Amino acid sequence: MVTAKDATEKLLILAGSGTYPACIAVGARKAGVRHITVLAIRGMTGRATLALADEAVWFGVGEMRAIFDWAAKQGFTCGIMAGQIHPLALFRTRFDDLARSWLNGLPVKNAHTIFGKLAVEIEKIGIRVLPASCYMDDCIPGAGVLTKRFPDAREQSDISFGHDVASRICGLDVGQTLIVKDGVILAVEAFEGTNATILRGGKMGGKGSVVVKVATQGHDMRFDIPVIGEGTISVLRKAGVSALAFQAGRLVMLERPKVIAAADKLNIAVVGLDSGLPSAPLRP
Repeated sequence: MVTAKDATEKLLILAGSGTYPACIAVGARKAGVRHITVLAIRGMTGRATLALADEAVWFGVGEMRAIFDWAAKQGFTCGIMAGQIHPLALFRTRFDDLARSWLNGLPVKNAHTIFGKLAVEIEKIGIRVLPASCYMDDCIPGAGVLTKRFPDAREQSDISFGHDVASRICGLDVGQTLIVKDGVILAVEAFEGTNATILRGGKMGGKGSVVVKVATQGHDMRFDIPVIGEGTISVLRKAGVSALAFQAGRLVMLERPKVIAAADKLNIAVVGLDSGLPSAPLRP
């Protein structure tokens, strides 16, 4: 069993790309974590994340045996998986024998099964995988409208409809994001990821589409937690999206002030929905 002292003594961050791992590191420091080690992925982990670590080690994304041999010897009790591993890495990476055996053993390959398998194997070597929301106190918005502009009646109707449909689809492990306009579902996230889904839906619906992003009941918050950032707003602009909705307490908003400022500048409404589901945990 991991104690509160264990959780603050030493933390391993398995860091993909983007600012998410850096935000985890900043939050962990604020919460009193004394030593942070970053497991950095070549070609993905950013310099800002490395600058916040006490130490960092580098591996290729497909070097599972080397990663696990190293991690098993370090005495970590807690770890967090954060940052993006692009889906195309599955097709472009040279995997070692251990990684290939894991992938070949998965009859269904999606974010839930792949990262779920990784979490299981990490915990087998004695490292508890913490929810990816831990230490993200400033990045988990609550319910309500966050922007200056509120959704209009048509957008609100699409948000309600989209949230209902997206919640059911998410339970099928298809994806977390849905695009809707005037009660018509334009796109549902699949393997291409959130940004590509938004652009695909916006191309079909034109200006005024609504994006809804959800996590289903029982969603494993150790990985695959919904995330948006400043880059998401840029994608919304390109797609002509006029409103973005998400489940309050169940989404990570990276660099929140920048996200809201960018949305306000583009007159995009951003709203947190009360889904009735529990909030993502902020501590181990």
